[in-house]
Amino acid sequence: MKSLLVAMLSLTLSLSFASDPSPLQDFCVADKTSSVFVNGKVCKDPKLARANDFFFSGLAKPGNTSNPLGSMVTPVSVDQLPGLNTLGISMVRIDYAPNGQNPPHTHPRASEILTVLEGSLYVGFVTSNPDNRLISKTLQKGDVFVFPEGLIHFQKNVGQQNVVAIAALSSQNPGVTTVANAVFGSNPPISTDVLAEAFQVEKEVVDKLQKPVLGGQ
Repeated sequence: MKSLLVAMLSLTLSLSFASDPSPLQDFCVADKTSSVFVNGKVCKDPKLARANDFFFSGLAKPGNTSNPLGSMVTPVSVDQLPGLNTLGISMVRIDYAPNGQNPPHTHPRASEILTVLEGSLYVGFVTSNPDNRLISKTLQKGDVFVFPEGLIHFQKNVGQQNVVAIAALSSQNPGVTTVANAVFGSNPPISTDVLAEAFQVEKEVVDKLQKPVLGGQ
């Protein structure tokens, strides 16, 4: 009984701390030249770390929103900033043209906190089954909104001017799954029969939707 209790306690603790691994040293700058595959990035020798390993320049420049979505995400994750490795954080700049949107998507490994720097932005997320409740709000300059980890969320510019937002995420590599891409743009495609039944539509509708679709972050 005692061993069973210990095992259950260990499992509970492991689930409670299921997130990016905590660093066991001051830092672990990602070694982009290593071919070793691990859960994260291999550390380079800390004695070789330099200021540029912890530095990124580029968020002052507006993203190019000349695309069908009218938005652009500029990420600052471990791939752009090696010093983020093992720190469990990252960020993005998002630019939105008028009527532009960051389409429904999820971050499988991170919660997100977003701040509007300029403009008016309609945002929201959907709770998990069985409720699937939409929680949404229109944000103005200086407003902050949180998207819980793993839940489908979106943003749309509802003003007449460009919108700029900065978001922080609780992972060095939060990942992104765009709903439209995953459902209608998978490779190979999901069976038309499956999608037609799931969405309760004719197969012709699914055929029309199963074409190259748009990304998002």
